[in-house]
This record gives sequence, structure tokens and C-alpha cells, in this order.
Amino acid sequence: MAAQAVVGFNPAAVVGPVKPMNAGNNGPTDAIMASYEALRVPYARTHDTALGTEYGGHCIDINQVFPDWEANVNSPKSYDFTNSDVVLLDMLKAGTKPFYRLGQSIEHQTKKYGIYPPKDFKKWAKICEHIIRHYNEGWANGYRMGIEYWEIWNEADLDQPDDRWKTDPRTWAGTMAQFHELYAVTAKHLKKCFPDLKIGGPAFANPRRYGPEFLDYVNKTGAPLDFFSHHMYHRKPARIVEDVRIIREMLDSKGFEKTESILDEWNYNRRWDEPDRYSHRVRPTVKAAAFVAAVMCGCQNAPVDMLMYYDFRPNTSWCGPWTPTIYDIRPPYWSLYYWAELAEYGTQIESSCDTGNIYTCAAVSGDGTKIRLLVARYHEDDSHDTPREIKLDLPDGWRVTGLRITDSKGMDRKADPSTVYSMESNSVSLIEITADV
Repeated sequence: MAAQAVVGFNPAAVVGPVKPMNAGNNGPTDAIMASYEALRVPYARTHDTALGTEYGGHCIDINQVFPDWEANVNSPKSYDFTNSDVVLLDMLKAGTKPFYRLGQSIEHQTKKYGIYPPKDFKKWAKICEHIIRHYNEGWANGYRMGIEYWEIWNEADLDQPDDRWKTDPRTWAGTMAQFHELYAVTAKHLKKCFPDLKIGGPAFANPRRYGPEFLDYVNKTGAPLDFFSHHMYHRKPARIVEDVRIIREMLDSKGFEKTESILDEWNYNRRWDEPDRYSHRVRPTVKAAAFVAAVMCGCQNAPVDMLMYYDFRPNTSWCGPWTPTIYDIRPPYWSLYYWAELAEYGTQIESSCDTGNIYTCAAVSGDGTKIRLLVARYHEDDSHDTPREIKLDLPDGWRVTGLRITDSKGMDRKADPSTVYSMESNSVSLIEITADV
């Protein structure tokens, strides 16, 4: 056993609200409805929803909802909302707010279908307008869902660095200049129609490289940007925290101080070229659970407004919480669940640890008599297997009343409440602490 790591907190030092760090991409299916609902996912983004069969396939993407480009943009008969309606209604059934991505899913196949720049940007913007009217104003036998976030496209920059967009594009078969124009035309039109909604994007894969030019264009054209969305996959939580800080600085330096920063795709990834598919093997494991909890704790204290885990879509290698086809719960589920427990209390207080690789976040209940403390221990190096003794430094008048641990010994296992307990190299714990009254 290595030396003790001391974890402390200060009930009187209020930091602010617990942020929606446990949002994600995609909603529930019937098979996972109960466990998804229990996660209390605040927002679910509709990206890559049309891939596979989990949600019916024919949904969400513009070329699926509006299948005939030559059709009348103002006619309800031109739209196919059927499967998309089910997707969004299931989100609402689970208590989750939809975050609607207007655009296309990634296309890995040889022939591409929906990722080419639209023939007419103004018409494309009007299609988006009618999708919003369907879900928020009841148009075309629609609903009044009150969806607030509307994101324009996804990763238009993905294949720009090596000019892959010319030969084998995956997300945008055009230039960045064309995308900038599509964004500005669409964002202006939607903001004129719906001034109270949050219109944004661009869901960049390389935001630090392509963000400045995009922001300059938005400034020049006067297009709205209520939120700036971006993506980051890595193996080090500290690297993700650093990235969101840099992006916030970039936004502020370009005059977008009031624009929300949303990391709406993130997950564990060692590297992209993996013959051994190591990252695929890690994402459902306790190591991934520790990584997920560490990133949420780190970003809670960083200048980012929301995290959206990729992906809650079942039967993919990116889905950590559930096993494919069987839908048993896996370790990363509990990190997200523990965060929901913090969010239930709602108010973050200061917490800290005197040892590296250990991340903390604490929340206090509304009446000030209970605290939930999340502790994540994460090691990138798989050879590091030494347990660490955790000592809780409690202020006078407080006592531990509950301890839940997810590690190699089990998921969400109950341990004896104690101020001293052991954590494996990759593990997550949630401590309940109560004031003596």
C-alpha cells in the first residue's frame, strides 16, 4: 500500500452550480430505457443517430427528414418526421432534453450521400426552420418540446488537414469557406425566426486549428453564435481540461465572451491508429470509468459550460455504459450515475486532494446538512497497480454515512463507511457525508 492520499472539502466554500458534465450523445432505446432514465441525463445530442438500427435508421439527418431536395420546403408532405419523433419523445420520456444537431451523420462508406454542401444554402436554412417549427411550434402535426439548443453541422473540418475532403470525405465534402457561408446563412435565418433559441456550432474536430478563422467569419458577417461546440478525444484528463481552457481563451480573445463553450463529443482514446484496438477494449472498463469521472471533475472546475459524452448509442465501440445486444450495465455507467448524484444536490463546494492522479468534486444539499464527494483515481499506465489509501479530512461535526465504490472488485459496491479506505489505481468512489445536527 502506498502512502495515504488526503482528500478534504470545505462546506462553507461555495464554488457555484454543479454543471451538466453528464450530458451525452443520443437517447434511450426501449432496451435501456429504465437504466438510462436512472442516469438523469440532462441533455442528449442527436448526432450519428441515423447510423445503425437502434433508432430506426431513417431519422434526424437533413437528407432523411427532407428526403427529396426538389420538394416544396413549405409543405408538411415534404418531411418525414416519424422516426425522429420517436427518438426525441423517448429522450423526453427519460427526463432528458434534446440537443438537436442540424446536419448529417458521419459517412465512412465508399459512396457518400448527405455530406456534400447543399445546392442552395437559403433553402437548407428554411428546411432547418421547419424542423424547429415541427418540434417547438406544433407545425406538421408536431410538438411543443421547447428544444433550446440547435447546432449547425458536425466536424466540417475533420478532413481538411490532408485534403481528404477532396477524395474520401466523411463529414463535409467541401471547403471551409463553403461551410462558413452555410453556417452564417443558416444561423442568421434561424435567429431571425427564433430569437430566443440558442443557435450555434460548429462542432469542430480541430477547434484550435480551425476555430479562429471561423470566429473571424462569424464576426465579419454578424452571424449569431450562442454556443461554440467542439470535440476532444484523449487518454489524459488533464489534456482535455487544458484544451477547454485554451478554447475559452480563444473565444474571449475574439469577442465571444458570452458564447457558451460546449465539449459535445469526448471519450477515452489512446490514439487513432490502433491495430490492437486498445481503446475499444478500454472504453467499457473500470479504467474508462475512472477516466470519465476524472474528466468530469476536471472540467467542472474549468471554463466549459457542458460536456456531452460520446456515445450513449448502444451497440457501438464508443458506448461504455452498456454491453452490446444484452445491455448489461458496465463500469462507466456508474461514473455518470455518481455525477447525477452530485447534480441532485446542485451546489459545488471546494474539495481537493494532496496527491496526483486523484480527482475530486463535492456538492452540498440545499439544507446544508449533507455532502456528496466524488473521488476518481485514474492511471494511464496499466502497469501501475498499487492501491492507495484514501484519508478523508472531515471538518468538525461531519461524519461518513455511506461509501460506494466501482473498481475491479465490483460495480457500485457498498463499503463500510469510514474516513480511511483503499482505492485501486483505476477506481471511482462516491462518499455520503452528513452533518451532526
